[in-house]
Amino acid sequence: MTAVATLLDRITGRFTMYRLMTIVLGALLVLALILSASGQLFYSPVALLASAAVAIAVTWGASRLLGLLFRVPVHGESSIITGLLVFFLLLPTAEPVGLAIIGLAALLAAASKFAIAVGGRHLLNPAAAGVFLVTLTGAGAEGWWVATPQMLPLVVIGAILVLWRTRTHLVGLTFMALATVFIVLGLVRFGTDPLVALGQALGSYPIVFLGAFMLSEPLTLPPRRRQQLVVAAVVAVLFALPLFVTISFGTFNLSQAFALLVGNLVAAALAIPVGLTLRYRGSRPVGSDAVEYRFGVSRPPRRAHRPGQYLELQLPGVRGDVRGSRRHLSIVSGPEDPGEVRVAVRVPERPSAFKRALSSMEPGAIARATWVGGDFVLPDDRDAPVVLIAGGIGVTPFVAELGAGRDAVLVVRARSYDELIYRDEIERSGARVVLVSPDTGESLPAGWTRVDELEGALAAVPDIASREAYVSGAPLFVDRSRGALRAAGVKRIRTDRFSGY
Repeated sequence: MTAVATLLDRITGRFTMYRLMTIVLGALLVLALILSASGQLFYSPVALLASAAVAIAVTWGASRLLGLLFRVPVHGESSIITGLLVFFLLLPTAEPVGLAIIGLAALLAAASKFAIAVGGRHLLNPAAAGVFLVTLTGAGAEGWWVATPQMLPLVVIGAILVLWRTRTHLVGLTFMALATVFIVLGLVRFGTDPLVALGQALGSYPIVFLGAFMLSEPLTLPPRRRQQLVVAAVVAVLFALPLFVTISFGTFNLSQAFALLVGNLVAAALAIPVGLTLRYRGSRPVGSDAVEYRFGVSRPPRRAHRPGQYLELQLPGVRGDVRGSRRHLSIVSGPEDPGEVRVAVRVPERPSAFKRALSSMEPGAIARATWVGGDFVLPDDRDAPVVLIAGGIGVTPFVAELGAGRDAVLVVRARSYDELIYRDEIERSGARVVLVSPDTGESLPAGWTRVDELEGALAAVPDIASREAYVSGAPLFVDRSRGALRAAGVKRIRTDRFSGY
């Protein structure tokens, strides 16, 4: 399992969530064209290309225009993803009327991002909203033609990559498992053989596609895992409900898009999505190659952020970065000052365009946090024994939680004591620290221990088996740490991977 996780991290860590989604959906479009040309797909290549072109062009163009109208930045790659999703949800056509319907759905999808939003974040999956609204007009109907046996293998491969990259695999798999069970039960009610019903559920219903590429959208999920699982269960029930009951009013019928939209509304009810306007305040070095950046929050959310959660930071003026203008960054600051949020990043000799834009910001410049959430938070009970394992920049989620009566041992890897990120803050906390470093040149503060290898660090914590472990760092470090913790008898392990930014 560790080898598989390492491989997935290596593949998906090269791309942002948006770039990976664009690549996967583009690959599905190419596969559809190949299947069409070989006679294995009902729709002609011309219909596929025309429908995709209209969906993408309208979504992208409408988003640009609406962005200018509302004076908000527009994420171009997100618009392309929405267009591709609309394309896969409506039946392809080369007829002008059909293309006009696809264009209308794409327009409504783009508009929903601006019209149905709270704090600058859309509440509904745009593609599902656009398609559902078109069905209400009676002009078109949901097609979900991507749910075909010929497309399923690539859909599954793409689903694995996307769910792993977005860290929503538990949500996606929960929905897929529940929806499959409910669909099979519904089909068996009508006399279908259970094995045949299972094949139909996976091959002819968009269970995998919806769960991986739409339900998993972080912007429309609540911030905590248990809340996300509730949403997955609600969507799964509504997804299969048409097999058990018939509910219709005029042009309204139960549908997969409706199921997803209800899930989005449940997510908003559980925890209103947070989009924050940030004003840059300044920066300071916190290591030889690490910098902390401080942002003021114009309207602090009703639920204060916690160290270990993360935000999706969107910067203006990022040019030439293949990974786009957004990055997921762990929050360093605690909830004691909800009016300020702090993040830290490594700054190498040749930084990315995103990091150059971040380092060149002037005080007062505006940025946005388009998402705040995550479950990598320490127990509320400060007496609960924990061991915190950090590699390099992975120490950032732990800094604000050290000291103040927390029963914690910090095991941190660094090239040397001088290069330890947040060294002064860690020392002032008075926490028990085991430094994993090959450099033995510097003397350590009182109560600190130095070892050469991670396994030796764990052995330096006699009661480690009774502690809950939190591991943060690069994927390879996290995987190695998990294995060493298991060998040391630790049963409860939570991880947070830094895939690079």
